[in-house]
Amino acid sequence: MKKWLENEPKVTLVCVGISVVSLILSITGVLRGLPADPAWAAIVLCGTPILVGAFKGVVFEHDIKADLLVSLALIASAATGENFAAGEVALIMQIGSLLEDYTSGKAGESIEKLIKLTPQTARVIRDGKESMIPAEEVKVGDVLSVIAGETIPVDGTILSGSTTIDQSVMTGESLPVDKTAGDTVSSGTINRFGTFTMRCDRESEDSSLQRMVRLTKEAEENKAPIVKAADRWATWLVVIALSCAVITGLATHDFMRAVTVLVVFCPCAFILATPTAVMAGIGNAARYGIIIRSGDALERLSRIKCVAFDKTGTLTCGRPQVRETVSYDKRFTEDDILRLAANAEQKSEHPLGKAICRLYTERGGRYEDATDFMMSAAHGVSCTVDGIAVTVGKSCDISGTDTARRKADEQLSRGATVVYVGADGTTVGHIALSDKVRDDAAQTVKELKAAGITPTLLTGDNAAAAGHIAASVGIDTFRSDLLPEDKMRIIKEYSDKGEAVCMIGDGVNDALALTSADAGIAMGGIGSDIAIGAADAVLVSDDIKYLPYLFDMMQRVMKKIKVNIIASLIINLSAVLLSAFGVLTPITGALWHNFGSVFVVVNAAMLLRAVPCQKSRS
Repeated sequence: MKKWLENEPKVTLVCVGISVVSLILSITGVLRGLPADPAWAAIVLCGTPILVGAFKGVVFEHDIKADLLVSLALIASAATGENFAAGEVALIMQIGSLLEDYTSGKAGESIEKLIKLTPQTARVIRDGKESMIPAEEVKVGDVLSVIAGETIPVDGTILSGSTTIDQSVMTGESLPVDKTAGDTVSSGTINRFGTFTMRCDRESEDSSLQRMVRLTKEAEENKAPIVKAADRWATWLVVIALSCAVITGLATHDFMRAVTVLVVFCPCAFILATPTAVMAGIGNAARYGIIIRSGDALERLSRIKCVAFDKTGTLTCGRPQVRETVSYDKRFTEDDILRLAANAEQKSEHPLGKAICRLYTERGGRYEDATDFMMSAAHGVSCTVDGIAVTVGKSCDISGTDTARRKADEQLSRGATVVYVGADGTTVGHIALSDKVRDDAAQTVKELKAAGITPTLLTGDNAAAAGHIAASVGIDTFRSDLLPEDKMRIIKEYSDKGEAVCMIGDGVNDALALTSADAGIAMGGIGSDIAIGAADAVLVSDDIKYLPYLFDMMQRVMKKIKVNIIASLIINLSAVLLSAFGVLTPITGALWHNFGSVFVVVNAAMLLRAVPCQKSRS
């Protein structure tokens, strides 16, 4: 009973099937001897949920909904003996409801698929023994074995072996990707060939897959301003429809014309125009590992004219490698510099800190107890290790050390990033790191320019490193040596000039810029939780090659919404005029009215079939 009254799709489909048969029997008169018109089956099965929905809206939610108009039309038709008209109106309304459910369902299929793909068990190796345990019990640092055909249970790094991974669930790419020792793998992706061992880098609940599920569900719960505006307008349209029906009835003295006006004026198409397009756009983006967190974000992303990139982890792969370790002080060896830096960075989420820690552990280093730990998005990290006050950051003073400055400048001129290590207030060494530019970065920038979107680079790195990266990917303008507040200030400068700007970043230091931009996009795989929380959209797979497609899709969604709204208003207005002049009856009026609903739903559903253009990548 509850599923029927709440329009559960499967139950509604059964009711629609029975109602079609009953209306055919009614209009043909095959069962003319029955005590009641067969059309009453359609009125009851398809009309009751509509009546219940209208009652709940008025009594419990104090909201006038479109169901109210349909309910009045149903009651009026049945009361005047127009049983077939009443049953046909109810039937077509439920068919429209099924179409809406189909579109929304298609948009939400990605969530269901992700939930089904969530690994339940993991093959963990502890104390030299392999055992199967629930995936949620895997801890960071555990070593796992994954055999061919299994779904990877957690995010991690391959330790030994080589394989081919099907990443389609996260990236939308149908072709599998070869992986070997040192490469990262994501939860929910499938190991197609080979057996390998991996280290768990993120527990199950923090995996890329679970992030994608949570963010997609969150997106479904948020509406764009244009959706909320449409809801408000729909309420006023209901009031106008009632007024038009009364005026028509008084002017023509024809009760059925007034009923027909109620049927056709119901703003179903108008109400469906926006949410179906929004859900289709969000659902399509999710297929390619892009989560739009709200309808509001979708609307802002459609207006973007400038894109500001962070460097590390955004234009680069986010897995920098230590190039050299240099000591300035005879008291400390190069290994000591690495040890101090790693112990200070052990709690850091920044890719540079992770790279330092990764090398330290690979060399067999063990972490010591670090106290007084502090992290600054602008200046790095500090703590006390073995009684030494350690600082690690990009802004240490080495003015008194010519040799050190020369070595650091050499690395900087090659595009490397240099972090300085301080001990008890004195700079005692540096660590130079370099990161590989993403393979698709240059092509992505090229496509953004072709779409009329201006790219720029905002980074905390020095001018030499920023210039090197910008030139290699084709970005014409860059700003370097920026603190988080500097990035935010520059973003506001763009906004003040009337340029809708989008910030793309991954670290804690990008959170201010992500929040202050017209729209913010975070790298979901390697990005910090703070950056992801501040962003409007998340690239779950860290794949920036879909950025041009994202902006194009958001613009197409907004165009669909505008077309749908205009079409629905034209259809409703013409139907009202034709009904008032007696051209349309309740039956033909219902058909004309629902043509509008079908049009906007089908028009929105076409977004689900859109795919990224591959011409430039072939």
